[in-house]
Amino acid sequence: MQAGLSRFFRHKPAVLGLLLLLTVLLAAALAGVVYPADPFAMVGKPFQPPFGEHLLGTDQLGRDLAAGVLHGARTTLLVGVVATVIAIVVGVAIGGLAGYFGGRLDSLLMRFTELFQTIPFFLFAILLVAVLGASIGSVIFAISLVSWPPMARLVRGEFMSMRNREFIQACVSMGMGHARIVFVHILPNTLSSIIVTGSLMVATAILIESGLSFLGLSDANTMSWGFIIGSGRSVLRTAWWVCAMPGMAILLTVMAINLVGDGLNDALNPRLRSQ
Repeated sequence: MQAGLSRFFRHKPAVLGLLLLLTVLLAAALAGVVYPADPFAMVGKPFQPPFGEHLLGTDQLGRDLAAGVLHGARTTLLVGVVATVIAIVVGVAIGGLAGYFGGRLDSLLMRFTELFQTIPFFLFAILLVAVLGASIGSVIFAISLVSWPPMARLVRGEFMSMRNREFIQACVSMGMGHARIVFVHILPNTLSSIIVTGSLMVATAILIESGLSFLGLSDANTMSWGFIIGSGRSVLRTAWWVCAMPGMAILLTVMAINLVGDGLNDALNPRLRSQ
């Protein structure tokens, strides 16, 4: 564990990404303290530029853009993390069953996985939200449903590799049950790959949520980064900051998560530990 942390903190881009990510999380946590009022409240004149009376300026309705960005961070991060956790659970369950038992079950589950992978994921997410209704719950469900197949294929490959190892064969010969073999011996040895891939899935989930909110396919009563960009696209030429500020928040957050993911890969990947 200590060796992994040491490798991670020697990865300077990963440390920078971690600092950026902690800053975003802190800003989201303190949004209600710094801006306790409703982020939809009209607090000033429309189209006030940044770094004036209001830190990031105001939009076309006179709403404080800084309040919107901070409160929107809560929604965007919450959707990204919850959707990713659900996708990981589903992907690990399906991939683990397919990789461990193999045979017909493997073929059935992989054909089911490939069915989802043949559909363009963003269009599928749009269709799901359009059918279920624009709400945070629908967005989380849609993102998790389109995100689990890559995790399932990864876990399947890891389980297929592990089940043929000598120590797993020894467990089988000792009469251990399937549940004990999977949860005690196989799953812990695949956690590094799951953690690294899961961290990158959060970034993808944030981008999908922002895209859906930009299109108006989210809860219109909940502030998010994509919602702000979508509401400001009609005034992009005259008030560039309305789209630029939440856009920069998305850029920095996704970049930070990717840098942290690269650092975790270097720290946890057994193929890189000897380098």
